Amino acid sequence: MLLKANAMTDTKNQFPQLFLRLALAVTMLSAVADRLGWWSKENSAWGNMESFKEYTRQLTFFLPETMSTFSAYASTFFEILFPLMLIAGFKTKIAAYGSSILLLIFALSMTVALGPKAPLNYSVWVGSAAALLLAVQQQYSLSIDQLTKK
Repeated sequence: MLLKANAMTDTKNQFPQLFLRLALAVTMLSAVADRLGWWSKENSAWGNMESFKEYTRQLTFFLPETMSTFSAYASTFFEILFPLMLIAGFKTKIAAYGSSILLLIFALSMTVALGPKAPLNYSVWVGSAAALLLAVQQQYSLSIDQLTKK
């Protein structure tokens, strides 16, 4: 029996691949919604951008304060951009690699600043690995990428 080189792009795996794209995207957008105050207080980790900037400062204690503040806004920008790209399936490979790298940076920063349990509690390592798995796919089903493929 011959195995396909890339099982996740097999037609029977279109749903799992789409589910992975959407799960990554919704998870990242939920974090943005939290820092923008869109979740109720009881469901919120930060509740506003000021609290998120303080948390980012804690994770990036090794950076000057201006760079830490910049990283809070930059991470928010990418946590909006990459999920929207994943949902649409537009430049999916770039969005998946970007998501993986972003989540890896979070996981490493959380580990250094807070210890190993923090990124494990929030499944940041799993998210980074899942995004990396998505990034190495040869094609993306149910996506703009698939529609525009030549």
